[in-house]
Amino acid sequence: MKAVTWHGKRDVRVDTVPDPVLKDPTDIVVRVTSSGICGSDLHLYEVLGPFISRGDILGHEAMGVVEDVGPDVSELRPGDRVVIPFNVSCGTCYMCGQGLHSQCETTQVREQGTGAALFGYTRLYGGVPGGQAEYLHVPFGNTLPIKVPDGPSDDRFVYLSDVLPTAWQAVEYAGPADTLVVLGLGPIGDMAARIALHRGAKTVIGVDPVPERRDRARARGVRTFDLDDNHLADHIRDLTDGRGPDAVIDAVGMEAHGAPFAKLAHQAVGMLPDAIAAPFMRTAGVDRLHALRLAIDIVRRGGTISISGVYGGMADPLPMLTLFDKQIQLRMGQANVLRWVPEILPLLGDADPLGTEDFATHHLPLTDAPHAYEIFQRKQDNAVKVLLKP
Repeated sequence: MKAVTWHGKRDVRVDTVPDPVLKDPTDIVVRVTSSGICGSDLHLYEVLGPFISRGDILGHEAMGVVEDVGPDVSELRPGDRVVIPFNVSCGTCYMCGQGLHSQCETTQVREQGTGAALFGYTRLYGGVPGGQAEYLHVPFGNTLPIKVPDGPSDDRFVYLSDVLPTAWQAVEYAGPADTLVVLGLGPIGDMAARIALHRGAKTVIGVDPVPERRDRARARGVRTFDLDDNHLADHIRDLTDGRGPDAVIDAVGMEAHGAPFAKLAHQAVGMLPDAIAAPFMRTAGVDRLHALRLAIDIVRRGGTISISGVYGGMADPLPMLTLFDKQIQLRMGQANVLRWVPEILPLLGDADPLGTEDFATHHLPLTDAPHAYEIFQRKQDNAVKVLLKP
């Protein structure tokens, strides 16, 4: 089969690799019909090379049609249409029972000290082959896949794999908020702003340096500001009675703009051999924290910061005095996909209040993946969300 594979920094290729096969009685194999490129895939493209191997299959936002099932799979049959959550979670352990599927005890990657395994996302998360491919091997066939109806286009459902639950959790973790700022209007930030308005936030403010992304959010009722505005914090306080917003969602993560010294650290890591770079990332603060520091600055006292953007540094410095003095609450973590699906799925009907049907800006064949990664990483051609079609 054809699959998108990693070969080095900014080097992804479409290779021919072996087809996946059933391994355990509850496995399934899915013929992929759509697979998204995620903002966190760009971290693999740019920064997290020390934890990924050449030839690893990328992608964790896949849906398709069940091709084959193991003998103990009772909930699905060939021909069923399914979305695959990016968490590889069993659905039956203690953590899954608590709605913490990203911490699944069955698939926790204990040798790395991390939570549940993820599709297509480095040795830190299990080294599981991803879904930017023609076929995908999926364990836990009775409890992991999300069965969706035939008929509506993939664009209505593929975001259940990551974008929708990640954005939903970001808003949920922000708590009840009349005023909410979303930092970063890429796929997650854009969708989080839509969800916040849908759930009743009175004022949602989006911040991004890319004019086209601001225009896209503004068309959905979001107040927007340029990240490069020298008076950004003052403008936001002016809109929030001088206090700052009730909550801020950081949908940017480790590669934020405006952090030149951390950018140099990223570049340095990219030039080191993996044997040196991996321990360096474990012991040094290599994240670009501009977005998080901005969130700490602008959120009101007693407010909440919800972090959905991925951070990879393991020793990042934080302004603890400010966090403590302002009595700021921090909530964060990988989205627990299956925890939020029952609340999201009813919104994917004909009314489509979140605008999923036209959320993707680009539909490209799988063979164009290298080009797709490049334009998404460089924010070219108004690339906000790219779906690959095998």
